[in-house]
Amino acid sequence: MKKTFLYVIVVLFHFSFCYADLIKPRINIEPDKVVSIQLKGLMKNDIPSKDYGIKQTWEFAHPVNKKYTGPLPKFLKMIKSNNYIMLLDHLSHEIKNIYSSPKKVVFEVFILDKNKDYYKFQWIVEKYSKEGRLKDCWLTTSVSNPISLGSST
Repeated sequence: MKKTFLYVIVVLFHFSFCYADLIKPRINIEPDKVVSIQLKGLMKNDIPSKDYGIKQTWEFAHPVNKKYTGPLPKFLKMIKSNNYIMLLDHLSHEIKNIYSSPKKVVFEVFILDKNKDYYKFQWIVEKYSKEGRLKDCWLTTSVSNPISLGSST
């Protein structure tokens, strides 16, 4: 009886982490928080489950962005490509606001990847204006190709 009970607890605990809910866009999530949510997901990409961080990033992709980078299997492949692989499991990041308007914010994002190399990206977030569940949510419209800034060592 004790073994069965313990097994059930372990299984339930495991499933609660494996199927943790992704954060969904909401109107009260500010532009810098959108980028932070995406980067934190990518930083721990396979926690709590395989490619969870990429899926979290996809949640905050603007529909126009998704049109060009999706569907999700294509997006997964793109993030794992040489252009964006340094985002996965990176060691640290810094987000700097370089331009703001009521409907668009541009950030410079600095990444220290797991190989201890620095990269810079331009990350653009825009307020979605069409009717529907995403109206007035901040979503990522563009992430530039990386600019290598060299090694930290």
